[in-house]
Amino acid sequence: MNASQATNQAIQANTGNQVLPVVFNILDKWSCTQAQQMALLGLSSRSTLNKYRSHPESAKVSNDLLERMSYILNIHKCLRILFSAEESVYQWVQKPNAHPFFAGRSAMDVMTQGKVVDLYQVASRLNAWRGGKS
Repeated sequence: MNASQATNQAIQANTGNQVLPVVFNILDKWSCTQAQQMALLGLSSRSTLNKYRSHPESAKVSNDLLERMSYILNIHKCLRILFSAEESVYQWVQKPNAHPFFAGRSAMDVMTQGKVVDLYQVASRLNAWRGGKS
């Protein structure tokens, strides 16, 4: 790894550490369980989740975690554009959805299957629904 790559990695990790508390705030407002939070963030250990919550500055922010946080922020942004009522912004992800893609599942059911692509699929649909590019 050259110096430029090392610098970029350090900036990326620092940015991720600063964004982590914002993401946890969103997950709390979405009423996510610990298991849902772990699936959304791609974490395999409750102790890691608790450590990241209590000391976000010490989190090891991988590219995978950064990408997952980016999708969560994007989904939140889309929901804030689509809905004017706060309760809709924060409750939509947990409610069953009749759209053919969701087939009666909630967005949370889709997003917590464990893959980054699951977050992407929800984010891209919300982007399209709000009139953005997917």
